[in-house]
Amino acid sequence: MVEGVQHRQAGAGERYDVFHTACPARDVVDHVTSRWGIWVLISLRSTNLRFYELRESIQGISEKMLSQTLRALVQDDLVWREVEPTTPPQVTYGLTEFGRDVGGPLTELFDRITRELSPRDAA
Repeated sequence: MVEGVQHRQAGAGERYDVFHTACPARDVVDHVTSRWGIWVLISLRSTNLRFYELRESIQGISEKMLSQTLRALVQDDLVWREVEPTTPPQVTYGLTEFGRDVGGPLTELFDRITRELSPRDAA
């Protein structure tokens, strides 16, 4: 399995430069802030979900996009995946510690936005 980006150090006292196209952290930022990445992280913030539960919790996402988004977030070590060997297989997803660290501020942002919206703005 590919080691997550957060485990590779940029160097002593250095930080990743996410504005540089070759920066390895840039892919993680792109995956987190993608159209569906943020919704997956917010959906998993308080509970582990099976694939179909996650799909139902995020209205408008296709199975293909959910699969692609989950694959990227698992590769980035933001989400873990567990497969139960049943027929059909049951796949459960949850946030890793890194995913909780990244998802916390996203959840706060989402909560702050929804608190400020008036009921007519939300419709």
